[in-house]
Amino acid sequence: MEDPLDSLRPLMASHSPPLDALIVPSEDYHQSEYVSVRDKRREFVSGFTGSAGLALITMNEARLWTDGRYFLQATQQLSDRWKLMRIGEDPVVENWIADNLPNCATVGIDPWCVSVETAQRWEQTFSKKKQKLIQLSTNLVDIVWKTRPSPEIHPIIVQPLEFAGCSVAEKLEDLRGKLAQEKAYGILITTLDEVAWLYNVRGNDVSYCPVVHAFAIVTSDSAFFYVEKKKVSPEVHHYLAKNGIEVRDYGSVESDVVLLASGHLSSVTKDSLIKGAKDGGIVSTETGHNENGTEENKHNLIWVDPGSCCFILYSKLPSDQVFMHQSPLALAKAIKNPAELDGLRKAHIRDGAAVVQYLVWLDIQMQEIYGAPGYFLEPQGTNKRKHSETLKLTEVSVSDKLEGFRSKQEHFKGLSFPTISSVGPNAAIIHYAPEAKTCSELDTDSIYLFDSGAQYQDGTTDITRTVHFGKPSQHEKACYTAVLKGHIALDTAKFPNGTTGHALDILARIPLWKDGLDYRHGTGHGIGSYLNVHEGPHLISFRPTARNVALQASMTVTDEPGYYEDGKFGVRLENVLIVKEADTKFNFGEKGYLSFEHITWAPYQKKLMDQTMLTPEEVEWVNEYHSACREILAPYLDESEMTWLKRATEPDSV
Repeated sequence: MEDPLDSLRPLMASHSPPLDALIVPSEDYHQSEYVSVRDKRREFVSGFTGSAGLALITMNEARLWTDGRYFLQATQQLSDRWKLMRIGEDPVVENWIADNLPNCATVGIDPWCVSVETAQRWEQTFSKKKQKLIQLSTNLVDIVWKTRPSPEIHPIIVQPLEFAGCSVAEKLEDLRGKLAQEKAYGILITTLDEVAWLYNVRGNDVSYCPVVHAFAIVTSDSAFFYVEKKKVSPEVHHYLAKNGIEVRDYGSVESDVVLLASGHLSSVTKDSLIKGAKDGGIVSTETGHNENGTEENKHNLIWVDPGSCCFILYSKLPSDQVFMHQSPLALAKAIKNPAELDGLRKAHIRDGAAVVQYLVWLDIQMQEIYGAPGYFLEPQGTNKRKHSETLKLTEVSVSDKLEGFRSKQEHFKGLSFPTISSVGPNAAIIHYAPEAKTCSELDTDSIYLFDSGAQYQDGTTDITRTVHFGKPSQHEKACYTAVLKGHIALDTAKFPNGTTGHALDILARIPLWKDGLDYRHGTGHGIGSYLNVHEGPHLISFRPTARNVALQASMTVTDEPGYYEDGKFGVRLENVLIVKEADTKFNFGEKGYLSFEHITWAPYQKKLMDQTMLTPEEVEWVNEYHSACREILAPYLDESEMTWLKRATEPDSV
C-alpha cells in the first residue's frame, strides 16, 4: 500500500491555495480522546496507535507530537520518515511551524477536528510571520484513505433513572439556570459524554466509551439532539419527546448554529414532539410558546466551550454573540449524585471480585505451565523453568481471560479501555497495547503489569496492579514500594476546599523523587458514571491545566503513580477515589477540608514490597485496606478464591 505521505503531498500542492503544511490531529468532530475506527486519521497517516498525538506533514518532513506516556511506543511504531517530537521537551507544533516554515506559509486543517481554543492559539502564533491557517472544506486524509471504514449504526439506549440519579428535566432546568446567570440564550454542546449525560442516553459509537456521535443545542425554551436518526428507535424517540427534546439530523447542526445566532432556530411544542414520535418521527412545525417574552431578547449570547467546540461551528457565530467559557456540564457531570456514587461503589466491588478471580487463576496457571514459585513464594535461588510445549500464556490470552471474569458480573457492558497487559520490558511502555500476533509470553522472571477496567451500567472502573510470580530483584522491590508509598500518600491526604490536583500531584512523587526517580504521566483523572474512563475537568497532574479546577466533594479521581525503566520493567498501582468531606480537628479559615475514599478492591502483592521502606503508618494502611478487601469481596468469591485472598491479605506486623 502506498505511504499516505506520498498521496497527501500532491493534494497539498494542488490545493487552492497550495498548502505548505497539513496538521492531522487525533481528535474527531467532538474533540474526543478516544475516537471511532473511521476517525483515526492520525493513526492512518503515521502508523502511531497511541490515543494522544498530532501529525504535521510538510512537503519534505513529517513530525509527530505526543506526550510522555507514548515516547517509547512512538519510537517503536514510527517509520524513519517520521521524527518524534516530545511534548514538554521539544517546541510545540505552532512554534515549530512559526520558526521553520517561511513567511506567509499556509497550514491546512479540518476545522471540524480542531477546537476553537487550539485554532485561535495557532492563528495568534502564525500571525507573527503572516502565516495562515486554512480551513479545508474536505479532509485530505479522507480522500487518500481508500479503506476507511464505513459508519456503523448502533442503537441508542436510555440510561435508567435508577442509575442516572437525576432526570433530564432536572438537568435541563439546572443548565437553563446557568445560561440565565450568564445572560446566554443558548448553548452549543459538542462533547459526546456531555450530550449523553445531559439527555441520559448511552450508545456504542466509540469502542470502550458508551457514547453516541451527537451534538446538542439547548436554549431557554427548547432542546435539540443532532444524531443519525437510524440510531433512534421509536421508544427512544418517544422518551426524548416526553422530555421536550427534538431529534434532528446529525449534519444539520451546522446550519442550525447559524439559525441559533440569528434567533430563528424554531422549536416545536412538547405535544407536537410526542405526537411526532408516535407518527414515526414526523413533527409538526408549530412553534412553541416563548415563555421568556421580551426578556429573551436581552439574552442573546451563545455559550461555547472553547476547549471542546470545533472551530467550524464557532466560525458560524458572530464573535460579539459568543460567551466563551468551559461548558457548565463538565463540572455538573464530574460531581456525582448519590445514585451515581452508589453505583460506582457497587461496580467497583464486583470488578474487584473479577480481578481477584483473575489473579487466582493466573497464579495457578503460572505454577502449572511454567513451574513458577507463584504469587506468594519467593525462591532463594534462580527460578527453575519448566515450560509446557503445548500450553502457553500470552499478554493477550490472559487479558482475554480477565475480560471473561468481568463479563460474568452483573450489569457488565464491556471494557472501558483496551487492557494494558504487559510483561517485563513491555510494562515500561506506559500505554502498551498488546496484539495477538506480536505480544509477549508471560515470564516467571519478569514483572507483569495489568491496567484494565470495565463498563457496567451502574459505573465505570479502572484499576492497575503489578505482580511478580518469580523472584523480583531488590531494585524492582524498591521501585514498587516507592510507588506504593506515593499511592498511600495521596490516598490519605487531607486538604482544604479550593485545592487543585496540581497541588496534590507532588504527594505521589515524593517517595520516588527521594531516589531520583519519577514518571512522565499525570497521577489521576476523573472517571465517568457508565461513561468515559477519562473524565474532566479536574485532574491530578504536574500539567498546568490541573490548576484550572479545584477538587470538590463527590468527584471521582484515580490515584495511579508509577515508575518505568525502558527495556526492563514498569510498575503502576491504581485505585479509584471519591472526594469526600474530611473530619478534621480544626477548620482553619472556615474553608472546610476534603479527603478521599477508595472504592477499588484488590490486594497489593506483599512479595514485591520492601518492608524496611514502609513506615508503621503505611504498614497499617495496607493491613486495613487488605482487611476491607476480605470483608467486602467475600460474598462474590467461592471457597478456594476466598482462601487465596485470605493468604494474599494476611496482616503484617507493624
